[in-house]
Amino acid sequence: MTGRIEKIFANAKAAGRGTLGVFVTAGDPNAATTPALLDALVGAGVDLIELGMPFSDPMADGPAIQAASLRALKGGMTLAGTLQIAADFRKRHPDTPLILMGYYNPIYIYGNDRFIADAVTAGVDGLIIVDLPPEEDTELCLPAKKAGLKFIRLVTPTSDETRLPAILEEASGFVYYVSVLGITGTKSAAGDSISAAYQQIRSQTDLPIVAGFGIRTSAQAAEAATLTDGAVVGSAVVDIIATNLSDTPQNGINNDIVQKVATFVCELTNAICK
Repeated sequence: MTGRIEKIFANAKAAGRGTLGVFVTAGDPNAATTPALLDALVGAGVDLIELGMPFSDPMADGPAIQAASLRALKGGMTLAGTLQIAADFRKRHPDTPLILMGYYNPIYIYGNDRFIADAVTAGVDGLIIVDLPPEEDTELCLPAKKAGLKFIRLVTPTSDETRLPAILEEASGFVYYVSVLGITGTKSAAGDSISAAYQQIRSQTDLPIVAGFGIRTSAQAAEAATLTDGAVVGSAVVDIIATNLSDTPQNGINNDIVQKVATFVCELTNAICK
């Protein structure tokens, strides 16, 4: 069966362009603003959304997304709350792929079977679990795939020809290439390295390949979406949220943040689609 993820990549390919994915953290800057941000992303033309599951120790993330997680947790966001945001989003937007991204600890505490069942019920399309390697596939990857969730793997610049087959064996949905060494949001991706990595990964899988972790500007997004099958932007969006927190109501929507994020994401989509 062709799912939402497969459709967006097929549609983009037919249009002769790459895809755009955007990451935001559930509950940042508050629980009321996140749904409005997700609606704004759809309105701005993103192809897929990565919704971060807040965690207190996000070791692969740079200062911007770490701070976003802490803001969300301080505001009371939980994994159950994140899943509710996902379920409500799916009711409003039946066609846009929604991927939950984060770390295994909150899922383990929540309960694997319960999490998978609730994610499927919420209409989640896939998972990116940063700290679960292929050696732990029986823990979450295989049960999630059996339930119909895509399990998206991260490939890094240090994933060599020996390691790649293990990473890709159970990958589904698409492959996420981490285009810089280190944590998110601290370096910019280089086109030459993205192109070389794309060719290396493409030789071992037919899945779409997108680049992220170092894509901050519309020019970088357009380049990455040309060199691969798509680009993902996260820290640059989270930075907009962080620099406009002052007027965020405790329980209401920060419309200024929503508008500024929408404007920036429109710049990204225009660059990729031109």
